[in-house]
Amino acid sequence: MSNTLSDLDILIVDDDAFLINLTKRILKQLGIEDVREADDGAAALARLDGAKVDVVICDLNMPGMDGFEFLRHLADREAQPAVILLSGEDKAILKTAEQLGQAYKLRILGALAKPIKIEPLKDLLDTVDVGATGRSAFTFEQLTPDEIREGLKNDSVRLVYQPKVAVAERRLIGVESLVRRQDPERGLMGPGALIPVAEEAGLINDLTDAIFKVAMMQSGAWVAEGLGFKVSVNVSVENLDQFYFPDFVVDTAASEGASPSSVILEVTESQIMADILKPLEILTRLRMKGVGLSIDDYGTGASSMQHLKRIPFTELKIDREFVDGAPHDDEARAMLISSVGLGKGLGLTTVAEGVETQDEWDLIAELGVDVVQGYFVAKLMPGEEISDWLENYMATASAL
Repeated sequence: MSNTLSDLDILIVDDDAFLINLTKRILKQLGIEDVREADDGAAALARLDGAKVDVVICDLNMPGMDGFEFLRHLADREAQPAVILLSGEDKAILKTAEQLGQAYKLRILGALAKPIKIEPLKDLLDTVDVGATGRSAFTFEQLTPDEIREGLKNDSVRLVYQPKVAVAERRLIGVESLVRRQDPERGLMGPGALIPVAEEAGLINDLTDAIFKVAMMQSGAWVAEGLGFKVSVNVSVENLDQFYFPDFVVDTAASEGASPSSVILEVTESQIMADILKPLEILTRLRMKGVGLSIDDYGTGASSMQHLKRIPFTELKIDREFVDGAPHDDEARAMLISSVGLGKGLGLTTVAEGVETQDEWDLIAELGVDVVQGYFVAKLMPGEEISDWLENYMATASAL
């Protein structure tokens, strides 16, 4: 990953020679000289073979292989550069393309309308820089089931945490824990390298149990330091098919000195199964024991209202998709307002995910969202760094 813009290798995919030259001139102004070009998606895929490319700037409407088809084929590749989408089409099509790329698990930096301008492009390219954003670049290679089994035997599960801050009081109220694996050969591996494989191989219950134990050990360590806040842990729908799970959660928390009331379990909305009978019992038992329940990525699933009515959730997490650009995007803002209103109407704590700019924070505060999580507040960090971060945050929170 590059530390300066001048180190980036760029591939422009566009059939318009004038716009290619314009983009190259703008990139040159930013100090980027290593720029390749392709006139459609097929040519771009060929250029990527054996070449180092950090970012693809891709038009959508091209003869031959268009931008949508290119994204689909790019998602099948092991080596995936980051992508900036570019189009002269209306913003709804551009937004859909961005969402499609994210659904393919591609690193979509953002979408720009033609004609391209230097400042918006620079803002997106700046996010490739680890030093500027605190983001880490994951390898996209997945572990094998045997590697996951071996890792569980060797207690290799590691977690990082992202603070969740109450908007009104500007104080830390919790953290979300996210699984990582540091592989000696493949580098840092994120949830995508473990979770899908574990689910398919029937290992997700063992993996979730291991993740939860690590999270509770860290929670107990924070309690011992005198820090009292909630710890969120993501669970798979497969975990909600196991009758032992509520007792496991409560007993594990207690054994590490953490209260069940300090635990929040996050369930991704799109994963909640149609056959709700067993999960409904398990989630309700967890709630009776004081465990908080969060519906994650709200608005990305198909049966939101029904699940919100049936399941005793305590928290609604509004997906980054509805926060991104909401201060300047009427459609995103409308969906954000609707989600906040629904959460408040149901008496749920509302959490805005992925807040990254001052404008987004200001809008979130104006709408009365309860909690913010995102790079504007804090990056992901190891558990041992939370105390120092909190000390610095408390000294500067008034400036937000």
